[in-house]
Amino acid sequence: MDGPHASGLDGVVVAETALSDVDGERGRLIIRGFPVEDLVERATFEDVSWLMWNGLWPSADGRETMRAALADARAQAFAMLPSIGDALEAADGMEALRAAVGHIWAGDPDTDRVRITGAVPVFAAAWARLQAKSSPVAPQSSLSHAADTLQMLFGGEPAPARARGLDACFSCVVDHGMNASTFAARVVASTGSDLVSAIVAGIGALKGPLHGGAPGPVLDMLDGVGRADCARSWLEAELAAGRRVMGMGHRIYRVRDPRAEALERAVFTLERAGGAADRLTLAHAVEREAERLLAERHPERPLRANVEFYTAVLLDAIGIPRTLFPRSLRPRAWWGGAHTSRSSAGSAG
Repeated sequence: MDGPHASGLDGVVVAETALSDVDGERGRLIIRGFPVEDLVERATFEDVSWLMWNGLWPSADGRETMRAALADARAQAFAMLPSIGDALEAADGMEALRAAVGHIWAGDPDTDRVRITGAVPVFAAAWARLQAKSSPVAPQSSLSHAADTLQMLFGGEPAPARARGLDACFSCVVDHGMNASTFAARVVASTGSDLVSAIVAGIGALKGPLHGGAPGPVLDMLDGVGRADCARSWLEAELAAGRRVMGMGHRIYRVRDPRAEALERAVFTLERAGGAADRLTLAHAVEREAERLLAERHPERPLRANVEFYTAVLLDAIGIPRTLFPRSLRPRAWWGGAHTSRSSAGSAG
């Protein structure tokens, strides 16, 4: 613990893990032996899924096996849609996802993890299309998990650069120690409950505005700034009004979040491929000015770009509507609190 006045679970080691190692002082994130930057550069979601579940980089056969398994899981989930229609009528996307996943029948954990993973993009895309008064689009087994996610959302096979960008996002956030949603899921699993119940608990934690709610407000901030040369004056006005800068600061990292670096590169790659409009110029200006202003006001507390800042920029560049983001209910920043290695509970992910 941090001392007699510590509260909650900050600094309490609750589990050992081989999945990821988070070094907040040096700004390093290692996932199953690979720096997160390497995964974002080279891995598909199928690669990362195989790596997480088996501990080894997939062979060509392993990659194809994973691809086929996820494609079959998406098809099974799509077949469920007529029987879970009420769940997808919720106005809030996270409520719809929580209810829809709860309809999955729990069986063998090794099978369930694939079925749940395949079902999530099917349910999310179906909800988005139903909200837009359109019919859900069936998955295509010939597509990768990322490409099929976009195909189900928008209809039609996506540009390879956009699918690659979504792969980068999926790979980047696949694990981050014992963050709040992981901790919630682990608590449920530790009781001997089924995997579906554990994932529903994790979705419930992720729905909260203090965990995963910044990407939408980051885009709102970029829209508000409008032009790079307006960044400083806009941010000064926000801080003077007592509001916080979205996507800046992290309760673990004392330097720039390595995932922000990795996703920034993914946005650059997407823009260079002609798959998105130039959004980085504005994002860089806002990040640079926000870092300077926050350093002036909080010299004792390093506040630099976190994963959600560039998650927002990347998803926007891919074309994902912000209505699909978990929404923050009030402005807040990700700072404060210590992180104990080996996976302490309650850390922001």
